[in-house]
Amino acid sequence: MLSGKYELVVGLEIHAQLQTLSKAFCGDDTTFGMLPNTQVSPISLGHPGTLPVHNIKAVEYAVMLGLALNCEIRRENQYARKNYFYADLPKGYQISQDNTPICNGGYVAVNLEDGTVKNINLTRIHMEEDSGKSMHDQDLEDTLVDYNRAGVPLVEIVTEPEIRSAEEAFQFINEIRKLVRYLGICDGNMEEGSLRCDANVSIRLAGSNTFGTKVEVKNMNSMSNVKRAIAYEAQRQADLLEAGESFESETRGFNPLDGSTFNMRTKELVKDYRYFPEPDLPPLLITEDWKASIKSKMPMLPKEVENILSSKMGLAKYDVQLISDDKKTAEYYLAITEHTNNYKAAANWVMGAVKSYLNEQAMSIEQLSISPKRLAELINLVDEGKLSNTSAAQNVFPMLANEKTRSVLDIAKSLNVIQTGDVDFIGDLITATLAKYPEKVLEYKNGKTNLLGLFVGEVMRGSQGKADPKIVNQELIKKLEN
Repeated sequence: MLSGKYELVVGLEIHAQLQTLSKAFCGDDTTFGMLPNTQVSPISLGHPGTLPVHNIKAVEYAVMLGLALNCEIRRENQYARKNYFYADLPKGYQISQDNTPICNGGYVAVNLEDGTVKNINLTRIHMEEDSGKSMHDQDLEDTLVDYNRAGVPLVEIVTEPEIRSAEEAFQFINEIRKLVRYLGICDGNMEEGSLRCDANVSIRLAGSNTFGTKVEVKNMNSMSNVKRAIAYEAQRQADLLEAGESFESETRGFNPLDGSTFNMRTKELVKDYRYFPEPDLPPLLITEDWKASIKSKMPMLPKEVENILSSKMGLAKYDVQLISDDKKTAEYYLAITEHTNNYKAAANWVMGAVKSYLNEQAMSIEQLSISPKRLAELINLVDEGKLSNTSAAQNVFPMLANEKTRSVLDIAKSLNVIQTGDVDFIGDLITATLAKYPEKVLEYKNGKTNLLGLFVGEVMRGSQGKADPKIVNQELIKKLEN
C-alpha cells in the first residue's frame, strides 16, 4: 500500500482486437487458435506489389466504441506507417494512425470503492493492425514466429494520466471489457490476448503537479494482474525514492508467479517510430449519415442496463452489478421480466438456481435450454402459492431443461409438488402436530412465540411440502391463540 507521502499517477493503453471475420487490410481469416501461419497471405506478410484495403466493419466498430465513450469522431481519417523492427512485424512497419486518430476525447465512468463515480478522460482511440506473435517456449534454441495474428484489426484506447490507484485501473479495464462485449466488437478475453493492457506508472509527492519518472509495465494477461502489477510497481518506485536512489524510464514485464515487475528494456526519452503517411490507403471519410447509421445499430449499453435494473426493477446495487456484468445474463434477466413483475425473484433465480445449474453443467447462459418465459411461469406459480420455492428449485426447475413441450404447471403436477390451501387438510396436520408437542404448546402460550417456526416446519414436513406455508402460519396462530 503506497503511503500518503506519495501520489500514484497511471495512464493506461488498452488494445482491443476487433471481432471482424477478416483482417484490417485484407481478407485473411481471423479465427483464434488455428495452426501457426495458416491464416496469412501476401498482403498480411507485406510482399512487394500488394495493396491494403479498408475493412469497413472494423471502421464501424471503432466508431461504435467512440460513440459509446462520448468521443468526438474524426471526419477525415488517414493512416501512417509506424516503422520499427520486431521479428513478429512482417512488413517492418505497422499500419496505424498517428496525427489523425478516429476518436478524440471521451471518458469512462468508473465506480470507486467509496461509492462515488469518477470520469477518467481519454486522450484518443486510434485504429491499427496487430503484429504476429513470437513463441519462446516451442524450441529450445530458437524463437518461432506465428504470423496468424499479423494484420488483425485493433483499436488502442489511451487514457489521460488520471488514474490514482490500482483499484481505479482495475475498474477502468472492467468497464472497457464490459462495454466491448456489450457492443459485440471484441470478446474481451485477456487470457487469449484479444484485450491487452499496458500501464504507464509513476509516483510523485502528494500535492505536486510535476510528473515523476514513468515506467511502462507490459505482459499482464488478466485484470487482477494489472491491479497487482501497478500496486507492486508503485511501491517499488517509492522504496527506491525513500532509499535515495533514482531510476530510469524503462519498459518492465510482470511476473504473475510472485507479483513482481522486471526490466525488459530501457526506454528512450522520445519514441521515434519514424511515422510517415501510408501511401497505399486513401483517406477514409466518416460522414454524418454514416455515423448516424452506425449509432442506430448500437445495442443497449451497460450503463443503460444498470439504470433500468436499479430504477425500473428496483434491484439493489449488488444485484445490479452481478446481472449487468455479463450482456447475455442481462438479456436473459430482462426477457424474464417481460413475463413476470416479481423482479427481485427473477434476479434471485438468475443469480441462484440458474447460475448453479450452469456451473454444474459447465455451460454458458446462451446454451441454457430453459427459456426466460418458462422460468417466469415457474416464478409466477410460486407467487400464486401453488409451489414452494424449495420444490420449484429442487424438483421442477431441473425438469424444465428436458421437458420443453409440457407446461410448467403440468410438470409440477406430475411431480406431485403442487401446494394446497385446503384448510381442512392443513387443520388436521396442525392438530396432529400440536398434539405431538404439548409441552412446546404450553411454552408458546407462556410467551415463547419463536416456537412457531418449529410447528410450521413440522406441519410442512407432514404435508410433504404441499401445504401453503402462508395458510399454515395463519391457521397455526389461530389455533395456538385459541
